Amino acid sequence: MVTAVGLGDRLSHSPRSCPEASNSVWRSRALVERPWITFADEPTGNLDSHSSAEILEFMRDAVDSYSQTMVMVTHDPVAAAYADRVLFLSDGRLVDELMEPTRDTVLAHVAALAG
Repeated sequence: MVTAVGLGDRLSHSPRSCPEASNSVWRSRALVERPWITFADEPTGNLDSHSSAEILEFMRDAVDSYSQTMVMVTHDPVAAAYADRVLFLSDGRLVDELMEPTRDTVLAHVAALAG
């Protein structure tokens, strides 16, 4: 897992000497035990677009490379587009689903549900 998150060359460094590694540490801690399922509630909230992309790519890779199951809650159509399947909820009820989403298809579904 250390190699997967790019910290292999940093094992001898202290956390203070590498503050940018905090996202990598979080990612490795989240999956080191190989959980059956990982829940992510707005995992890219309050992040800049570069950091968001890193987190989403890591999550996508965990699904593809390590057969991890991820459940992500998001209002972001870009984040949702990283998923295999998007479920749309309204008032706590499942109202639609989308397989193989793209940003545009997620936005179109949201617009149709709102309209």
